[in-house]
Amino acid sequence: MIAVDTSALMAILLGEAEADRCADALEAAATIVISSGTMAEALIVALRRDLRDEMERLITGLGFEIVPVGAATARSVAAAYALWGKGVHPAGLNFGDCFAYALAKERGCPLLFVGDDFSRTDLERA
Repeated sequence: MIAVDTSALMAILLGEAEADRCADALEAAATIVISSGTMAEALIVALRRDLRDEMERLITGLGFEIVPVGAATARSVAAAYALWGKGVHPAGLNFGDCFAYALAKERGCPLLFVGDDFSRTDLERA
């Protein structure tokens, strides 16, 4: 099982340098989980690049398990921001990042991401 962050999905859609690594990780994973908060962020980011339909197809096509955000998760997201957030820690996680972080911690699984932010946290990289 792996959790996924918006950065990995956008890397695939934009054909960035790490696109192949991200696509391979998604294809190899038995289960892919995404927070509904991360899904919303991914759709918004993709919309701004005129890639909303492609993002929707990517998420549904790979059969992601979409994990809803309840009160306990909301608290975990806030705790993640308090520990790793922008202006608090060099990781500088933003609001959307904290949903992916919280889900990976809750499920005890690696997180698929692109960039340096999550590598400065205590998560394992997928």
